[in-house]
Amino acid sequence: MGNPFASEVALVMDGERRVLKLTLGALAELEAAMGADTLVELVGRFEAGSFSTRDVMKLIVAGLRGGGWQGASADLLSVEIEGGPMAAARAAALLLARAFMLPEGGQDAL
Repeated sequence: MGNPFASEVALVMDGERRVLKLTLGALAELEAAMGADTLVELVGRFEAGSFSTRDVMKLIVAGLRGGGWQGASADLLSVEIEGGPMAAARAAALLLARAFMLPEGGQDAL
């Protein structure tokens, strides 16, 4: 499991545990890749359940890059994700949620 206090999510791909994290740079790349004008719009897609498989993959790629991965999205086309598409969608949703969680202590910690 990734460290939720560091906004991390773990995902097992091809038998290897990877840590995903949405850094500010990864979020900016994600906005551009998904055609979202704002982060709120991006989160809204997932909250409304109106996301596509492409959206999930773009989130996974951004999270992997935020976690230090140097690959390209094409590298993931044949990857076996433990738990299948549902696990990938859950990881993508968790990435977004954790990227916008306030740290323990709420506003005082900012």
